[in-house]
Amino acid sequence: MTANDSAIRPSTIAVGGGTVLAALGVVSFSLSFPATVWSLSGFGPWSATGLRGALAAVVAAVGLAVARAPFPARRYWPGLLVVAVGCVVGFPLLTTFALGISSTAHTAVVVGLLPLATATFAALRSGVRPSRTFWCAALAGAAVVLGFTLQQSGGALTLADLYLLGALVVCAAGYAEGGRLARELPGWQVIAWGVLAAAPVMVVTAGVAVTFEPVHLTVRALTGLAYIAAVSQFGGFVLWYRGMAEIGIPKASQLQLAQPLLTLGWAVLLLGETPSPAAPLAALGVLACIAVTQRARG
Repeated sequence: MTANDSAIRPSTIAVGGGTVLAALGVVSFSLSFPATVWSLSGFGPWSATGLRGALAAVVAAVGLAVARAPFPARRYWPGLLVVAVGCVVGFPLLTTFALGISSTAHTAVVVGLLPLATATFAALRSGVRPSRTFWCAALAGAAVVLGFTLQQSGGALTLADLYLLGALVVCAAGYAEGGRLARELPGWQVIAWGVLAAAPVMVVTAGVAVTFEPVHLTVRALTGLAYIAAVSQFGGFVLWYRGMAEIGIPKASQLQLAQPLLTLGWAVLLLGETPSPAAPLAALGVLACIAVTQRARG
């Protein structure tokens, strides 16, 4: 969503209220993986994902009710279902699986490729033709991530890497479709209706999962679950979309470049991880490639 528009128009960030809101959105998302790890200390991956979606649906329903948001027209629902599958079900579930068997630092670097994956989907969906420079930078970013994953796993992709690659694909599709819908619907309502569309699946998943996955109700686990439900799945999007609406997608997108590095920092501070020297280098490499795509003209 954000990468596509930012890849074809250069811009600079102006400090203001919209910039602050967009930056808070990025900070909110950067904490998602550490919070997921906290939730996994008390819940299984299926339980954490199901409860995350179910609780987020409650928050979204309250927000829509307070705003008296009208029910979306039928023509919007195919796109909203893509948002639901990609951003509410697929990405949280696959990244939760990955975080259960891999480090937060490793996950942050691989998912740092998300803006480039989103740009690819957006270009295919909208018919926009980014420049050759854009595609070269996108391929370079993909090569950096692939090289990092192979180096970390001894020359072969691990199961966690496969989960993360799947997460990139489904979330990029959801972001790109959400960006298209946000041209006609308020951005926060796009994610709110997407969350509600996924609610039946999430409620059933949570109800079944808690019966066969062990549950340990600790402060850390409940805090992590509350965060990924209220902030990662909904509140962060509200900040992000509001800031984007005020300063524009290209300017807001530049702030997102800091997200992988912020997540690496949270992994050290909150989880006590010690990332390999290659992790920050790979994150910086991906950041540089994304920066090139954002200044490449279509």
